[in-house]
Amino acid sequence: YIDDIFFTWNGSEDEVKELLEASNYFRPNIKLEHKISKSVPFLDVLVRHNDGTLVSSFYHKPSAEPTVVSFLSDHPRHVFRNVIQTVLTRAVRYLSTFEIFNHERRAIRLMFLYNRYPSNYINQQFEKFFADYLSSTSPPILPMITNESQSFALRQKLLNELTAKQTQLAISAATVQLTQRTQNVIQPNRNNMEATIQRNNDK
Repeated sequence: YIDDIFFTWNGSEDEVKELLEASNYFRPNIKLEHKISKSVPFLDVLVRHNDGTLVSSFYHKPSAEPTVVSFLSDHPRHVFRNVIQTVLTRAVRYLSTFEIFNHERRAIRLMFLYNRYPSNYINQQFEKFFADYLSSTSPPILPMITNESQSFALRQKLLNELTAKQTQLAISAATVQLTQRTQNVIQPNRNNMEATIQRNNDK
């Protein structure tokens, strides 16, 4: 299988190449292939180095079609709503500047229109998404954020929220910890019972 790793490096390009070449000798059956550039795709994110700042945006594969669940399909209505909310959430989490987000927002809208989502329905879901996170003082005229400060505030709120997968992992970890604590409590009690039985037998 293939594992993808993304990391930044403050040393020279020759130094990181030397490190990566040396890493290929640790395990003969593991081959490390690398790409060093000012612009690197990692999964579905494109990360660019821009004058000392990392800028992130969506990575669109050249061969990828702009398709999501068609609005004409027989899915329950809530599925279409969730699709729009999920795409917007990814956009806010991934896109590091208002300029990039505003450009991608238009592409997202076109994608849903392409998949037969009604324009009014798209606007409604956009408005609902932003209304849930932006304050009531924000202009409610257009289904979009209007400046860099709103973009930053919205991104901070979403980054502080756990995704569905992160929530599930947190629940699983808490369950394991609770089980371990319960076992630690039961074990000393068993030892005490065994000691009591042993003393009674000695008598």
